Amino acid sequence: MKGILIKDLYIAKSNILVTIVSLIVLGFGLSFLLEISALLVLAPVASTTAVFISITNDAASKWSKNVITMPVSRSQIIGEKFIFYILLAVLGIIVALVPCIVLAFFGIDITFYSLCLYGSIGMSATLLAGGISLPCAYLFDPEKSQIVFMVSFMASTGIIAGLVLLVNVFIPVKDNILLVFHIVLAISIMWFIVSYRIATRVYQRRDVT
Repeated sequence: MKGILIKDLYIAKSNILVTIVSLIVLGFGLSFLLEISALLVLAPVASTTAVFISITNDAASKWSKNVITMPVSRSQIIGEKFIFYILLAVLGIIVALVPCIVLAFFGIDITFYSLCLYGSIGMSATLLAGGISLPCAYLFDPEKSQIVFMVSFMASTGIIAGLVLLVNVFIPVKDNILLVFHIVLAISIMWFIVSYRIATRVYQRRDVT
């Protein structure tokens, strides 16, 4: 699995570098317009696009036919994409923290509360979207998968809103905003794990010969 992960990182490195630079520049730009912590919502979403570039590249190069001949199981092949997705999402969060920390040294008001809140929202949206789009990448052809990928991020915002309303039935959101979004994040993590199981079953039954 390590070799497959290195392969994906090598293929996506140019896209990852562009994303990192763009996020840093955007972060400093947002500091003049919005709360800089809001960048944590966008960062993990933007950084994970490299996963779908690698999936599209695999389909175009017929990599899927070659990798099944290697000493890795199909569950490991799928697991690598999910790990790659998580690594890029975390990388996006780390990169987004760079302008936040730099601007904090220059007196910009950035609170730990806002970082946790926006970070939870960003990771929740990313995990929910990934939980929808990653299994579909192995269920549909590359063109349809890209459509699902774009739609999944829009769908994730609606799901988050629905989860917040559901949690509000038991816990008042206005008085416990951070707690509520941490609960949403926990649900998103569980969904991402379930999605991995679904993707594995789909790929086990898929004919890639």
